[in-house]
Amino acid sequence: MRISVNVAMSIDGKIASSLREQLVISGPSDFDRVDSLRAECDAIMVGVGTVLADDPKLLVHNDELSSRRQESGMSAHPARIIIDSNGRTPDDAQVLGEGARTFIVLSENVKKERVTELENSGATIIISGEDRVDIENAMGSFEDFGIENILVEGGGELIFTLVQKELIEELTAYISPMIIGGKDAPTLVDGEGFVDNFPRFSLVEVKRLDEGVMLRLKKENK
Repeated sequence: MRISVNVAMSIDGKIASSLREQLVISGPSDFDRVDSLRAECDAIMVGVGTVLADDPKLLVHNDELSSRRQESGMSAHPARIIIDSNGRTPDDAQVLGEGARTFIVLSENVKKERVTELENSGATIIISGEDRVDIENAMGSFEDFGIENILVEGGGELIFTLVQKELIEELTAYISPMIIGGKDAPTLVDGEGFVDNFPRFSLVEVKRLDEGVMLRLKKENK
């Protein structure tokens, strides 16, 4: 299983404003880069907070890239994975629309009626963990569906969990020359944070893109 992260953030590390509404941080060249990353993966993963804030479709936008996937025997778009401990994904969320298969990972805490509602909305449900989704346990289920290469696009809580569990192999960040600010604005990595044994990544690429810069880093081996 290979898990990589891609995000766009401000120079003060924010991935959205304190209102947690959709915000354009990068530009056209970065959008194309992200589309290429999507086209290369088996699934795109986000936390439910990203679904609630942005209502994304999580599809490959470039028709040529989609066609290449199909020519190689893959689906036109990668699968979509939503990490949603309490079943908060709206029934009419765009991520449940046509174009790609959608998996919603729930905890055992979600009532059966809600599970049925999400299934009726078109999602394939995976149950993992008691009160919160057990990410590590869920990975085995993804592999059963042929998912081996996952691209994570947010949010900060999910990324923190993946970093904490040492599951991220590569991290790519587009840094925009803008300041968002706000102590309640989400960052690249939220959650409880670290007070020691700080995770480290090695810088392997720096590239100027649009008005900002793209950094690509890989997990350091201990």
